[in-house]
Amino acid sequence: MRSALFALVPLIAVLFVSAREPASAPAAISPAARDRGVYHLATDAEARWIPFDLTPGNQIRFTMQIDGRNVTAILDTGVSYTLLAKASPAVDTAKLVAGGSATAIGGSVALGWMPTRTVALGGLARTGGGVTVADLPAIATGSASAVDLLVGADMLAGHALDIDYAAKRFRLLRSGRLPFKGETAPLRVSTERSVYESAITLGNRRLAPVVVDTGDGSSITVTAAGWQAAGLKDLRVTTAIAFGLAGPAISGLAIVPDLRVGTMTARATEVRIEPAGGFSQAIGTAGRIGSGFLQNYRVLLDPGARRMVLSRGPTADTAPLRSTSGLLVGAEPDRLKVLHVMRGGPAEATGWKDGDMICAIDGVPIPTDYPTSPLTSWSAGTPGRVVTLGLCDGTTRKLELTHFY
Repeated sequence: MRSALFALVPLIAVLFVSAREPASAPAAISPAARDRGVYHLATDAEARWIPFDLTPGNQIRFTMQIDGRNVTAILDTGVSYTLLAKASPAVDTAKLVAGGSATAIGGSVALGWMPTRTVALGGLARTGGGVTVADLPAIATGSASAVDLLVGADMLAGHALDIDYAAKRFRLLRSGRLPFKGETAPLRVSTERSVYESAITLGNRRLAPVVVDTGDGSSITVTAAGWQAAGLKDLRVTTAIAFGLAGPAISGLAIVPDLRVGTMTARATEVRIEPAGGFSQAIGTAGRIGSGFLQNYRVLLDPGARRMVLSRGPTADTAPLRSTSGLLVGAEPDRLKVLHVMRGGPAEATGWKDGDMICAIDGVPIPTDYPTSPLTSWSAGTPGRVVTLGLCDGTTRKLELTHFY
């Protein structure tokens, strides 16, 4: 599966917390003053694979421990500091203090800070240190259930991260290890943003830095300036919606015939184009490489060795799913809510609006397990098919599926 955009819940979650805090933010404990803790990688860490599942929003979800308590977590190299959900049972309100604010998709979010005794995932353990605390809505993973934690670059960057997407497992290794062969690209943890960064070549233009963001469910994202510089004027562009910690964001969407990441060339890749002044531009980057792209490969992220290694997986040369309906929807218990009507699509042409509610597809009521049911395939169905959509007000509308980008 190249993207969750149309395969499960047609919603991409984009998450990012910046290391930088505005000077006006009330930071009781600034990032520089925080206890970083002491890290220990077990001698048998290579054998300690951590199993995961992919959320409907394409993120790596797994179980780990904070202060001896099991928590659900997302692996998020686009987050500067590991972030605990304010609603998580792992939050100790007696220890929670103000922590300023951070830049996120959709705007700015308020942060808290909570010291921890121990944090453990696989063969990596940390004693001392702490976690940032903020609201973490379920919509950020594209599923009905929220997670407790986003594991950020502060926890991960001291070691190599081996992600085996095909086997749904990952592990932490000593920096410098090369457990498999593949094509390479540069990688670092930036001093400006404290996140993983690399570069891509789009058209004839090298774009850098781009954040390597395992917490971003989309494929490739670039700035408006980067897209213009790439000179891909003949490609049709539609629009899409993404959700981050601070709310929704609308971007352009196109399928590019090829792009390069280091020595590797990827074919038929989904690219999102942020508007001028968008998130990537605001934080001084050229875009992001998300999990929607990375999941087609086995991936080694080793900023200490300054390299990312990509080995093609079984889906690496599979064309991405394209919407033929022009509707991006979010699943609620017994209905679908239209979150975005894509520009130039058949839904826009027939008067669909954001907020419309769908309760049946071709006469079949929306099931509670819709995100993982075969029923989701309607939105990217065969062009020419006519789908009958039952609205929750009792009316029905017919929608003919077409190629439009």
